[in-house]
Amino acid sequence: MRIVRIAVAALALCAGAGCQSDDALFEEVPPAEELWAQGNTALEGTSVLGVYTYVDYEEAIEKFQSIVDNYPNSEYAIRSELAIADAYFDNDKYEEALSYYRDFADLHPQHEKVPYTLWQAALCHQRRVLSPGRDQAATRDALVFLDRLLREHPHSPQAQEAEVMWRDLQTRLATNVEGIADFYFQRGEYEAASERYRALLNEYPGLGFDPRVLFKLGECYAALQRVDEADRIYRTLVTHYADSEFATRARREMATNLP
Repeated sequence: MRIVRIAVAALALCAGAGCQSDDALFEEVPPAEELWAQGNTALEGTSVLGVYTYVDYEEAIEKFQSIVDNYPNSEYAIRSELAIADAYFDNDKYEEALSYYRDFADLHPQHEKVPYTLWQAALCHQRRVLSPGRDQAATRDALVFLDRLLREHPHSPQAQEAEVMWRDLQTRLATNVEGIADFYFQRGEYEAASERYRALLNEYPGLGFDPRVLFKLGECYAALQRVDEADRIYRTLVTHYADSEFATRARREMATNLP
């Protein structure tokens, strides 16, 4: 009887205090439109002393992610996926941004924003590119997305910028290869140097390296006593780049150092 009286008293107390039902224990998710507005408000930021704007990217991402999770079929869902990627990018979190840009392009291949996401994915890698003398994995990864953008969307708004970046990154790779070749050349390892000079000419033509690298390749062959090959390289240089300083130097080499 004591237990029953305690239970009845507890129920009466709960009723008097207006205890909530189980359904009320779960917070209701705001409509997608409201979450979208909240996310964008967070991205507008808050002015700090009039000299700095603080942006709560995590809050914005949380709002957009809530749309994706709770309203996957709404008009705001796809827009939120892209907004999350942009928020991570603007917050310099390039790995996270890359994941969302890549997924967007793969999941929505016909969407008009795919060229933009490919461009942004390339930018994520480009922001992590190291100096030409160091590892160029990020450079090559960026080029993968630029190649896809230029191949599949050559008339997109991003194509012109992509071409400029593509050339810049290819030049960076070529500079890296030339630096390695020069290292071997300076050590007198002419065979190793010549292999890399040839690779540079084959893989990165038309970037402005050709006259200089042809001359260096001719020097390698001359040092290796491969006279016929050196002569052929120098003649190619003189024929195709007659006005360059390296053509002048090639003529001098043929006249003085080759039989």
